[in-house]
Amino acid sequence: MTTFTRRGTLGLMGAAAATPLFAQGSELTKINVGALRFTSHAPSFIAAERGYFEEAGLDVNFEFFQAAQPMAIAIASEDADYAVTAITGGLISLAQKGAAKVIGGGLSEEEGIDGQKILASTAAYEAGLTDPSKLDGKTFGITQSGSSFHYMGSKIAAAEGAEVSFKPLQKVGAVIGALKSGQIDAWSIVPHIAKPLAGADAAKIIGNVSDYLPNYQVTTVFTSTDNAGNREQTQAFLEAFSRGAADFNAALVDNSADEAEREAIIKLIAGYVYPDRPLEDARSSIVNGAMRINANAALNAESVRDQLDWFKSEGLVDEGVTYETLVDDSFVETTS
Repeated sequence: MTTFTRRGTLGLMGAAAATPLFAQGSELTKINVGALRFTSHAPSFIAAERGYFEEAGLDVNFEFFQAAQPMAIAIASEDADYAVTAITGGLISLAQKGAAKVIGGGLSEEEGIDGQKILASTAAYEAGLTDPSKLDGKTFGITQSGSSFHYMGSKIAAAEGAEVSFKPLQKVGAVIGALKSGQIDAWSIVPHIAKPLAGADAAKIIGNVSDYLPNYQVTTVFTSTDNAGNREQTQAFLEAFSRGAADFNAALVDNSADEAEREAIIKLIAGYVYPDRPLEDARSSIVNGAMRINANAALNAESVRDQLDWFKSEGLVDEGVTYETLVDDSFVETTS
């Protein structure tokens, strides 16, 4: 693992402050942020577009990925400095090797807020897969073994007493294609992807992930162990990210922002998540897909522990990995 060289001197910022973390006139620290083109990554996009990262002394470049595990590898190799994605077996193994740390929370399932959906292919639905209790003997799409899709699918199947076959397809786009063509029977995914698929009659919604995993910490903020040791820079990143999350929640989750602000947030997100679509085509996916982003990057420690226990029980990570190996929660509040 390469050694991180600090490229600037950062000061601390209080949770509610909006003052620059750098002293006036200091050079911005260049960082690469890993992201997926998902609505759930909107806080980083908002922080970049609204200057929150710059005010925190950071010059951000986005590196886009198509799955969580390659992003974890990029963090460990320091090709990316910070990222937001689900906990995976790959991330846990890298943490065990001292290469990565979870430092905060991102997307969460929350009671009363529409969350991730369980989908059936149209062919499987017409053949009787009309709810998750009928998953026995079916195929479930995942990106990779040890992905969050694998975790969700296993938890859902176990709760229903079902035996399912998991089909790794590497990329989200490939899973979507397999679901549309009936090559897989089922999948679970965030609502901004699930609802358009159902709306286009390309798949059927048969359940909610929150029914099986209430308060699930869907994504986390993570970084390299070296960057976690650079507390000023990491705190600066989390403060800017949290400001973006607050704007997102106000506009699209709590609906406490005015209409002009809501429209501005939708337009900003569309430019990143749906760059090739007209705004009007992207609007409904963004609005219908908004889930809670944890305020101030708070982390649901209980959910993280449950995920870690599942990965160990499945033999996907070493039995000796502890919560403390995976997580440095000294930057944020923890919840359960």
